[in-house]
Amino acid sequence: MIAIIDYGLGNILAFANVYKRLNIPVTVARTPADLNGATKLILPGVGAFDHAMKLLQDAGMREPLDELVSQQKMPVLGICVGMQILASESDEGSLPGLGWIPGQVKAFRTTPGAAEMPLPHMGWNDVQPSTGHALFKGMENDARFYFLHSFYFECAQPQHAVARASYGVDFSCAVQSGNVYGVQFHPEKSHHFGMNLLKNFAEL
Repeated sequence: MIAIIDYGLGNILAFANVYKRLNIPVTVARTPADLNGATKLILPGVGAFDHAMKLLQDAGMREPLDELVSQQKMPVLGICVGMQILASESDEGSLPGLGWIPGQVKAFRTTPGAAEMPLPHMGWNDVQPSTGHALFKGMENDARFYFLHSFYFECAQPQHAVARASYGVDFSCAVQSGNVYGVQFHPEKSHHFGMNLLKNFAEL
């Protein structure tokens, strides 16, 4: 059972609808008790880093998720700001992130090469996944996804960046460390590419 974490951010219904079309069992988790029976987690998010971290804490989800992900090694997929809060910290705010993948979220506007680009980075962009990565199975040569963001995840360890895109500068748009996965783009808005990625995550 895939549990979509509903802590007040992200289009929960869109993810649920994708999995319904794929005939993959899914539930929406709004409280720690709702996590019972989950085997995988999706952590969506839109908006600002600190706001997301505060809402996750206020929903009582921070500690239960730490237990499931860090101790029980349950697979989790962070999406958009849900990916950014996997990091240790962000230029966007002052609160610490979840720290499940070491790294820092940085601003395009202070990054040489990207500083002159229109912000946010919005629309479709090509994605270059690492060779043979399970999340991008069947999309090795033509992956395109929908983006909407002004910050990007810079991994502390380069091997944790498993896909890259370009917007004035090459940046990591998908990350993985062990059971923790994250994508900067919006699979729920990316048509068959996004559906394939969500299906691949379910089949990990």
